[in-house]
Amino acid sequence: MYASVKSCGLKGLRGYVAEVEVDSGRGLPGIDMVGRLSGEVREAKERTCVALKNSDIEIPPLKITVNISPADIIKTGTMYDLPIAAGILISMGIIPEGLLKDWAMIGELGLNGEIRHINGVLPMLMCLRDSGVKGCIIPADNLREGINVQGIDIIAPSTFSELLDILKSGSLEDMTYVKNNSDSMCSGTGSEELTQTVDDSEELDYADVMGQEVVKRAAMIGAAGGHHILISGPPGAGKSMIARRLSTIMPELTAEEKLEVSIVYSIAGMLNDKMAMIDKRPFLSPHHSISSASLCGGGRLIRPGVISMAHKGVLFLDELPEFSRECIEMLREPLEEKTISVNRLNDSCVLPADFLMVAAMNPCPCGYYPNRNMCNCAPSAVARYRDKISGPIKDRIDIIVTAKALDPKRVIRGDKGLTSLVMRQKVMLADRIQKERYRDEAIDKNGQLNGKLVGRYCVLGDKERAYMESVYEQMNLTARSYHKLLKVSRTIADLEGEDRISVDHIREAACYRGFFN
Repeated sequence: MYASVKSCGLKGLRGYVAEVEVDSGRGLPGIDMVGRLSGEVREAKERTCVALKNSDIEIPPLKITVNISPADIIKTGTMYDLPIAAGILISMGIIPEGLLKDWAMIGELGLNGEIRHINGVLPMLMCLRDSGVKGCIIPADNLREGINVQGIDIIAPSTFSELLDILKSGSLEDMTYVKNNSDSMCSGTGSEELTQTVDDSEELDYADVMGQEVVKRAAMIGAAGGHHILISGPPGAGKSMIARRLSTIMPELTAEEKLEVSIVYSIAGMLNDKMAMIDKRPFLSPHHSISSASLCGGGRLIRPGVISMAHKGVLFLDELPEFSRECIEMLREPLEEKTISVNRLNDSCVLPADFLMVAAMNPCPCGYYPNRNMCNCAPSAVARYRDKISGPIKDRIDIIVTAKALDPKRVIRGDKGLTSLVMRQKVMLADRIQKERYRDEAIDKNGQLNGKLVGRYCVLGDKERAYMESVYEQMNLTARSYHKLLKVSRTIADLEGEDRISVDHIREAACYRGFFN
């Protein structure tokens, strides 16, 4: 007897509808699986058979053929266990035929019949919903994650025996409920009780940073306009403290941005009962020994890397020159395009990478240049150290600022500066101005302006144009760095509540490019 059950697979960050076809009949007993399957999918037949046995279901000696389509896509993951088991039971007549016509299934089976957590539930449910599927059966451990997708009904059993009792009822029309781990029923798909998000962590505040008002000002400009920042300074100057507090002054994630970020974390397997939705901007700080594949994503089965995990958040690269040359140069595309293309022999995809990069570095290998009382580095060693950051990467950084050694008197007194609350109020004002200005464009930040839009929204008067020409010549700017200087000037004007860019705004923006010039 033939049976068919809808399911879903993953290709990059997107889901695709898959169909699990099962045919059982006479022949040499056994299960054959076809459809361009990876190793973990082929192993599903062993998991399924033992799970059914331990759920008190005996499979008679039949020849069973399982096909997972479309056949031109490599199937990976363990989400096909559940639809394979259901397809076998439909072909045996245990589950009514046509019951799952408008429903899909995804889930991994344990040998004891437990339905286990899988990765990527968010994008798969969105794909099924958009393809017209009425509902989906998912693992109970994925419930809190799954109910964030509106417009699709969900049933979330914890064991196959529990699911079988539901299916044997003969109708799913009255089963538009979700069942959590404590077996309590909740009607609908979006219970507030179940949509818990990441818990608030200890609040960081820029008031903890003593001095460094210039660097804090640069951080505020970067947060307001989405400008990448490089901070140079000696050890202990507060570079890491400033970077780690950047997210405290950035605008809150919108509902759409929360879903975008959560999809990345869902595929990476980072969502669970305690963190079912990402509602705060991510902060990622990889060690400088990270590999290029871990940073940018990829592998045999393409998965998001650190820069995609930092999507809509902050990527902090401490000790930037200590990262491998390959990793640093791989930042070229995401810094400019906000995406990264990953190509492998059997697959390719585009991963999101719209992050705000904050990099920190010492001015020399020992960290104390130009203080010759403490620095013994030769001029050639200093030059080699700085040259680890190539010209194209420098060109893609909007703000370059120096954090000077702290005044010991200020440290002893414990002087406080601007708080995150005050800085965030200014950032939010600039953010509202930008959203209003770009309401008819496909952007919402000054840092996203391309060359054409720079000419439209960064208009200079005669005085400002003459000053910019002198800056261009004196600093040996490229066309890209010239546009970045204009975009930073636009953000400074927005922070001041000014409609037009003035010479003072350009002068301040030019000061943030002096370290490498």
